[in-house]
Amino acid sequence: MSWDAAEFRQRVQDVLDAFLDEQARRLAPLGDDAGRLLAEARVSTAGGKRLRAAFCYWGFHAVAGRPADAAQEQALVRACAALELLQASALVHDDVMDASDTRRGRPATHKAFETAHHEAGWRGDPVQYGSAAAILLGDLLLTWSDELLRRAGFGAAETAAAMAVFDLCRSEVVAGQFLDVSVQARGRADVETAMTVLRYKSAKYSVERPLHIGAALAGGDTDVLDALSGFGLPVGEAFQLRDDQLGVFGDPATTGKPAGDDLVEGKRTVLVARALEGASPADAELLDGSLGTPLSAEAVERLRGIIRDSGAEQQVEDAIADLTRTAVTALEKAEGLDRTAVEELTALATAATQRSH
Repeated sequence: MSWDAAEFRQRVQDVLDAFLDEQARRLAPLGDDAGRLLAEARVSTAGGKRLRAAFCYWGFHAVAGRPADAAQEQALVRACAALELLQASALVHDDVMDASDTRRGRPATHKAFETAHHEAGWRGDPVQYGSAAAILLGDLLLTWSDELLRRAGFGAAETAAAMAVFDLCRSEVVAGQFLDVSVQARGRADVETAMTVLRYKSAKYSVERPLHIGAALAGGDTDVLDALSGFGLPVGEAFQLRDDQLGVFGDPATTGKPAGDDLVEGKRTVLVARALEGASPADAELLDGSLGTPLSAEAVERLRGIIRDSGAEQQVEDAIADLTRTAVTALEKAEGLDRTAVEELTALATAATQRSH
């Protein structure tokens, strides 16, 4: 079987575009306001790495091999696309919670609606309007992710099994987000707490649960899902640790975010927790007091230096490598999985953990 990642991403995009066309027809009686909501939904679901969709796709193949026919293949791509609606919802809400101005090099959803309110000269507070619109769009995208998965085209038993995983996935990511918000509010998090946030806010829903959904659609039982967890959870953790590195050290030209964005937002990541543990008292105090404040380019560089000198940057790099090796070893030892899928999942693990954006 030939795997063309770019062609797969386009197929997922085609499903999303067609689904949003359907929703646009449904909401047309609401007029221009619904049109603006749909337009922003299209922006929120355009592009991206489609890693969650890919893990779902190969989770299915790991259990069932190739889909039985073209109809099942299309149903699988629709199910994969449902995870991208969940991702879009999470990002829209995340940008509101983090007060992020940009996403993928363009204004975040709440900022786009805020600007539209201001330019139209409407009544009320443009900031409140932008936040309200983004919350509602995120809710709508979350609703649509459920709808698209339920209507993907699989049988009742397979759909029910996948929906059970999807229900758990959404509960985990929402609870993980709240844990993250609470950690930021308290202004402290040790490494263990930061890893718990990482695991539930991102790792599970980015890799482990997409694998499980694909496997469930293929009829995989609990033993199969457990075996895939041995691969998916460490890859998901390494994936988010890479994201944390990029949030501090990433190039804005490739990440689409300002330099040191995580520092400005005050994120208590594993990287920051390790830096606070390893830095000198004076450097730790400066780093801790600077998190979540406006930072000049010079201040960002100073904090980057503290994190590097503390050993945290290298510690996180070592953890990414260790987790990836653990995942690949677990996958190779798993019994009964399609060998082509194992090869592709191994390649996806590398793509997820060694990326630059």
